[in-house]
Amino acid sequence: MLTADDLKFIAAVTQSPSLAAAARQLNVTPPAVSQRLRGLEARLGVSLLDRSSGRITLTDEGELLAAWSARILTEIDDVAERLCERRGMVAGNLRIAGPTGFGRRHIAPVAMAFHQQHPGVTISLDLSDNPIRLKPSAWDIIIHIGELHSQPYHMLTLAPNERILCASPDYIARRGEPRVPADLAGHACLTLPENDEDVTLWRFSRHGGKTETVRIPVGVACNDGDVIRDWAVGGWGIILRSEWDVADDLAAGRLVRLLPDWNSPDAPVVALLGPRHMRAARTRHFLELLSQSLSPPPWRS
Repeated sequence: MLTADDLKFIAAVTQSPSLAAAARQLNVTPPAVSQRLRGLEARLGVSLLDRSSGRITLTDEGELLAAWSARILTEIDDVAERLCERRGMVAGNLRIAGPTGFGRRHIAPVAMAFHQQHPGVTISLDLSDNPIRLKPSAWDIIIHIGELHSQPYHMLTLAPNERILCASPDYIARRGEPRVPADLAGHACLTLPENDEDVTLWRFSRHGGKTETVRIPVGVACNDGDVIRDWAVGGWGIILRSEWDVADDLAAGRLVRLLPDWNSPDAPVVALLGPRHMRAARTRHFLELLSQSLSPPPWRS
């Protein structure tokens, strides 16, 4: 009653946020997805989706089929990969998700270099402002920057990364330099919404264990890190940004570090992996190449 193509189809549909997204993944039209889904339901004699909402919501039967489809496809993928490894090959589909700015600069070049080294590996790279929101089962590797309090992944640290408070010399000349964290309440602060964090609550600590938390005034925000950095370089405000993003501007004098005696919580670069993905040769080899590209961290070289 079910074929391997059916299982792949079900996996694509159930791992996508909408039928339109599933159609893009399958490289077909949305009506073709709906028609095939209705045909599959007719063959099985059950409803797989609850169509009362605009989102993909599985029925109990749909949940059962999705779980078994994922399990069977995983086993097929594992067998195929083991056979490739015996021939000295790395193959399969490597699915990587990561943050947009960091991904453009540090993940994308490694992904292309990896594909050139291992042409048997197809690569899907998805860059967004909050990759950790994605379904874990849909990705082999999620690159994340920052703290994680609870998550269902195996975590591998790839590189250290500080958060640095900074502004342009022009801004400092016009508005003055904060001397203690509380002074930030009187400054123009630029924020980047990311990872569902409270971006208006900035935390600091200094030697001796003293800590201070500041609720900065709501000013201007943007979900694009390049825009926030450009605004700061242009003299429009103070930013609290990752070291990897502002290191070049600090070295060139376009930005100046503020409150150097105070530190914000580190935001290490980490790879998040599901329990089986670490076993895949393509995952291991890609992480080795990415780790090499980040050691030493380019923003500290």
